[in-house]
Amino acid sequence: MIWLIRHGETEWSLSGAHTGRTDIPLTPAGEDSARAIAHELAGQEFSLVLTSPLQRAVRTCELAGYGDQAQVDPNLAEWDYGKYEGRTSEQIRIERPGWTIFRDGVEGGETIGQVAARAHDVIDRIVHVDGDVALFAHGHILRILTACWLGLPPEDAKMFVLGTGAISTLGYEHEARAILRWNS
Repeated sequence: MIWLIRHGETEWSLSGAHTGRTDIPLTPAGEDSARAIAHELAGQEFSLVLTSPLQRAVRTCELAGYGDQAQVDPNLAEWDYGKYEGRTSEQIRIERPGWTIFRDGVEGGETIGQVAARAHDVIDRIVHVDGDVALFAHGHILRILTACWLGLPPEDAKMFVLGTGAISTLGYEHEARAILRWNS
């Protein structure tokens, strides 16, 4: 089973600002939600724990109790939003009416295809691991990874809302890849 753990709240996730590569810390509430993840995962053993290199994911991993086991995987870094970094969707729509990230992408950052390629690299790394895997990362990369896991186009990640501090699991229903738990 693949466990997807989104980092706890940050000032920018609270405000709705796109937080890609800006390395900002968790808020006190974000640290509390990371500690709550520790209670939710109490006793859960993982064969592999991977985390984004960004401090909000690393800190969530640490507070959840898996920091000593974690390996940093740069492929789990959040989408590089380029010129949209730190801006909300509403602010971007002033210049680009009707804009949505999954349909229209970003200026000066990664394409959705590049993010999906990183997600596929993570899947290729973990698919043959014997036992459960935990991925501590960010909303958009985890949503795109889910779409890729399911064999959907990365743009379909728009259908998978993922809150801060959320735990989700991916696995199989018989032979078919499936979502087993979402956004809890």
